[in-house]
Amino acid sequence: MPSLQHGIDKAGSPIGLLWQPNAEPWTPEVVEREYTGWRQEQAAWHEGVALLNLSHHMYDMWIDGPDATRVLAEYGVNNFEKFAIGQAKQYVPVTRDGKIVTDGILARHAENKYLLSGVPASQHWVQYHAEKAGYDVEFETDASSAFRPGGGDPKLFRYQIQGPLALELIEKVFGRPLPETKFFHATPVTLDGRSFEALRHGMAGQAGYEFIGPWEHAGHVHDAFLKAGEPLGLVQVGALAYTTPSVESGWIPSPVPGIYTDPELGEYRAWLPLFGIEGKRPLNGSFFSENIEDYYVSPYELGYGKLIHFAHDFHGRDALLKAKEEPRRTKVTLVFDADDVRRVVGGGEDPGFVLTYARHRVETSAGLVGTTMQTASIDPVGTVLAQSLVDSAHAEPGTEVTVVWGEHPGPGTDPDADLGFPRIRATVQPSPFDRHARTEYRRNA
Repeated sequence: MPSLQHGIDKAGSPIGLLWQPNAEPWTPEVVEREYTGWRQEQAAWHEGVALLNLSHHMYDMWIDGPDATRVLAEYGVNNFEKFAIGQAKQYVPVTRDGKIVTDGILARHAENKYLLSGVPASQHWVQYHAEKAGYDVEFETDASSAFRPGGGDPKLFRYQIQGPLALELIEKVFGRPLPETKFFHATPVTLDGRSFEALRHGMAGQAGYEFIGPWEHAGHVHDAFLKAGEPLGLVQVGALAYTTPSVESGWIPSPVPGIYTDPELGEYRAWLPLFGIEGKRPLNGSFFSENIEDYYVSPYELGYGKLIHFAHDFHGRDALLKAKEEPRRTKVTLVFDADDVRRVVGGGEDPGFVLTYARHRVETSAGLVGTTMQTASIDPVGTVLAQSLVDSAHAEPGTEVTVVWGEHPGPGTDPDADLGFPRIRATVQPSPFDRHARTEYRRNA
């Protein structure tokens, strides 16, 4: 099986491997692209109640054994001294240079038993270092449905119930309100004799829960929510709309892992498969650099500074201490001018659904000031929003910028060449864009 390092060597560089102009944006597998239409599905979690099926697109890795907490703490920035059984955290591993590998959701099931879910780059990182150091820990992985060996069903179902009517629907299904649960904490629940858990979780500032349990109960739980939700106007959310709440809630889903250049990670790159997330998540957009390090990000830039717990020793700690005082980019939301979106993206008409993870140049009269990270149509807002990283001097809300909308061809063309790409005017706003998500989201955590 070819390794990531093999792919880099064959392509000539990490950029040669990853750069793919006009790359199709990722959307979740298995679930329908749309059920009632992406606009109605977005409206549901703003105005009513929505059901989202998260069962198929994430990787799950169970980490169990006497050294489970030790290895997670040594390779993650998080506070494990305050990590209750039944709690989940956004797990943030970084390289020795303080660049993020990628985040994941880490749930603590017992003193030394965890479930790490999400994009598999963080799982690879933990497993590699544990195996290399000979830690007493076992791993069990369930790939996403698109990559599960032999096909078959997931081990777990995950259904989110979100929106202003979410708690009313949940009370109807269970016959009573759920116990008071802190944000990102789980409470056990039972439905018709079937046991699973409810994780207190919201998206884009809305109230809701994520229900997680054995796949054998998936159909029954799903049908129960559909039946009880019908009088409330429950809307199932398809793959298109599902990708967009992150743009409102301020989570950047596709940072480039900072693993491609450090000579000390040569063995790690040789361990990683080429046909994994690290070798196949494409880069594209109007911002192009031959140096992959120009795409690396620090947890500070992603808004994860509050998660860094310096009271324990961890891989990359010294680099993050230094970076704490250094100038860096700020995460912001860009609100695109709706007329420019119609002109540039839609040819003068409604462009329909817009989604891209492209790194588009963000400019002012001073030149390049940042890049977009994820861009999507948000129908309740009436335009396109982009989660972006910009120089702090240009991060003040109300700052006017332009987004260069186009696809640089990649190696062989000057990164700074004027390729005649159109510009879209945009205004800087805070990230998260949603006020509730920005001010109260984690207050009761």
